[in-house]
Amino acid sequence: MRRDWHSGQWGPPNAEWWAQRRGTEEWQRFGRKMAARFFFGVLFFFGSLMMLGAFIATAIVGTASVSRWVIVGLVPVTVVVVIVLILRSVRRTWLPVRDLIRAAGSLADGDYSARVETGGSAAIRPVARSFNDMARRLERADEERRQLLADLGHELRTPLTVVQGEIEAMLDGVHQPDPDHLELLLEEVAVMERLLEDLRTLSLAEAGALTLHPEPVDVPDLIDDVLEAHRRTATAAAVVMSSDIGPHVGELVLDPVRIREVLTNLVINALRAMPEGGTLTVAAHQDGASLNLAVIDTGVGIAPEDLDQVFDRFRKGSTSKGSGLGLTISRDLVEAHGGTIGIESMAGVGTTVTVTLPLVTAPS
Repeated sequence: MRRDWHSGQWGPPNAEWWAQRRGTEEWQRFGRKMAARFFFGVLFFFGSLMMLGAFIATAIVGTASVSRWVIVGLVPVTVVVVIVLILRSVRRTWLPVRDLIRAAGSLADGDYSARVETGGSAAIRPVARSFNDMARRLERADEERRQLLADLGHELRTPLTVVQGEIEAMLDGVHQPDPDHLELLLEEVAVMERLLEDLRTLSLAEAGALTLHPEPVDVPDLIDDVLEAHRRTATAAAVVMSSDIGPHVGELVLDPVRIREVLTNLVINALRAMPEGGTLTVAAHQDGASLNLAVIDTGVGIAPEDLDQVFDRFRKGSTSKGSGLGLTISRDLVEAHGGTIGIESMAGVGTTVTVTLPLVTAPS
């Protein structure tokens, strides 16, 4: 059952609800008003022309009997011409407007597949094209929203299942709440916390509300800190990590927390791409007025057909254990700094992700 908040009554869940009825009724009333005004406007316009023409003709030819018969004979011809012009105007102007009003009503009801023909008069065609573009964007946004909710539910389900299973096992006495099992629960909670924080960062970036806190940062030290934080994971996976710092790279003004998050995401992705060992290099070089940061790995690489989609939300490889948000967030954080991010990869050879940031040096 679902409640109609307009009437305060309950009804079946598949019933038309008040917002849908209101949207349709409003657009129908608007269409009827437009049709009446259009019809009477056209009728008044052509009627005025007929009267003006009759007065001019009478003034020119006078009241001679032959002229009167000519005028009488022209009246039905003029009426026919007026009717043809009205029908042509209706077909080229009002019918497209009527279809546009109906499609707008469907769009207000949540039917984002509504489209209109782009024919009609020259004044109507741009409006029809704009309406179709708007409907396509709304349809795409709705599909992305549905996909985001589905992906989010899938990503949260796994750690929640683990936590639930472990707690039930402890309550049933299958195993004791010892440090090992509690540490496993803590790790799964950390996974959910990281996912929710990623979603928060993503929503702030897409809303243009992401706040940066730039300050002078020593770039080589920042890179070393990121590599050191993942040294144990790299050693366990037989991955050799190193840095390649250019001679002029030093202290720059940037948000250290956000850039660290970018490098961390890229390093984690690189380590996941090398489950059987390899090499990982984080390079930093100054190029004119830009700083180029590159994370280079010798992992499994990315197929060419997937390169255009790697920055999409929840897009990840079949063997990846991440949430699929790392590259999306990295792109948004880099663009918030006024920079760009690009990726080059070859399946079976490796991947290089390059971040280009505007060079803002610390005041001396």
